[in-house]
Amino acid sequence: MLSVIIPTLNSERALVPTLAMLVAGAMSGVVREVTIADGGSTDATLEIADVAGCTVMASSAPLAGRLEAAAAAARAPWLMFLRAGTVLDATWLDETARFIDEAGRAADAGSAAVFRQIVSARSRYPVLRETLGLIGFGLFGRAHPRQGLLIAARLYREMGGHREDAADPEAELIRRLGRRRLVMLRSGAQDS
Repeated sequence: MLSVIIPTLNSERALVPTLAMLVAGAMSGVVREVTIADGGSTDATLEIADVAGCTVMASSAPLAGRLEAAAAAARAPWLMFLRAGTVLDATWLDETARFIDEAGRAADAGSAAVFRQIVSARSRYPVLRETLGLIGFGLFGRAHPRQGLLIAARLYREMGGHREDAADPEAELIRRLGRRRLVMLRSGAQDS
């Protein structure tokens, strides 16, 4: 049902909590595969990915090229792009499955979703920052790659995937999806 793609570069510490969070999805059958699109890590990133049973695609290609290659190799009809270090709420699994199911029933693979950004309670003005993030999304469809991206593989291809000419190909894809195609899920995403 879902292929998870995580770009990495010397991400050993950030990768562990993200992979741990995905275990429930793998056990339930929602997560079919996890692919690590690595940019040449010299730390233990690749060993951690291997032990976790991930597919590793290591390349010196720019980020967009690595993400494109991982998406092209994905076997599931839905893709989830997550950054290493992103940890989703415990409700992410049910909400993701529901979003995919509703899109399938409506024959609408033309929408994508991001998770609600959670700001650490230890940061300055966390409630204000979360509220501004929600307002920015509501008015302009603005989201950050830290929030993850859930997208049908077909829509990803139709949109042209990640563009190599973009300074931040992940943010640029979210911007191109825009307010009309992007839904914010209630489950939150936070940096570990």
